[in-house]
Amino acid sequence: MGLRFSTRRSDSPWVDLVWTCTSEEVNEMTSVAGARWGLVFWECGGRPHAAVSGPGTAAGTAPVPEGATFVGIEFAIGTSLRALPGSSLTDGGVELPDTTRGSFRLAGSRWPTPGRDDAEALVERLVRDDAIVRDPVVGEVLRGRRPEVSDRTLERRFRAMTGLTRGAVRQIERARDAADLLAVGKAPTDVVAALGYFDQPHLARALRRYVGRTATQLREGTGGALGLDLPQPTTS
Repeated sequence: MGLRFSTRRSDSPWVDLVWTCTSEEVNEMTSVAGARWGLVFWECGGRPHAAVSGPGTAAGTAPVPEGATFVGIEFAIGTSLRALPGSSLTDGGVELPDTTRGSFRLAGSRWPTPGRDDAEALVERLVRDDAIVRDPVVGEVLRGRRPEVSDRTLERRFRAMTGLTRGAVRQIERARDAADLLAVGKAPTDVVAALGYFDQPHLARALRRYVGRTATQLREGTGGALGLDLPQPTTS
C-alpha cells in the first residue's frame, strides 16, 4: 500500500494534466523533479488545504499525511501565476491561507475548490481574471519554433516564466519519460537508445538525480512510495 494515483490529460491549452491521489499507510515519499507548476488541494483529518507547487530541479523526500486525498492541476510549461511566477516557486511552494472545503483564496479573490472533473472550469475563470498568464515566446520554443529574439533574451524569458533553463526542462522531461519506459518493462539499453542517453551510466545518473530511483527499482516497482504516476506493465 502507498500512494494511489489517477491522472488524465487535459484538452485545455493552459493545463497539462489533472491528477488525484490517496495516501494509504505511508508517511514519506520520494518526490520527483518536475518542470511544471501546479495547484494542489488536499484534505486530511477533515481539514482542507490548498497550495501552489513549484517546479522541482531534483528528486528528494517529502512527508505525506496518511489518509489524505489530493486533487492536483499541473499547468502547461510557459504559463505562470501573475502574482507568483515560476522563478519564485522553484524547489518550493506556497500554502494558501483561509482554505475551506468549498473554496480557497488566490490572487486576492476566492475561488471554488475544484474536483477532478471540473479543474478546467476553474482554470478558465483564473485566465479570464488575468490571474494566470502565458509567454508566447516560451510557447513558440516548446513547439519547436525559433522566435526572433536573441538567445540571451530567450533564455531570460524562459527562466523568468518557468523558473528553469531550457536545458533543465529537457533533462527532467527525459528522465521522467525514461522512468515510464522502465516501469513497463523496457530494458535500460533500449531506453538509452530511445531517449538519446550516451550510455547506461548516463541514464543511471539522470534517474538518480531526477527520479530518485535506479533502473532496477523502476522495473521491479520497489524503493517505496514515489510521487509519480507510473504506467503499469502490460500482461499478455
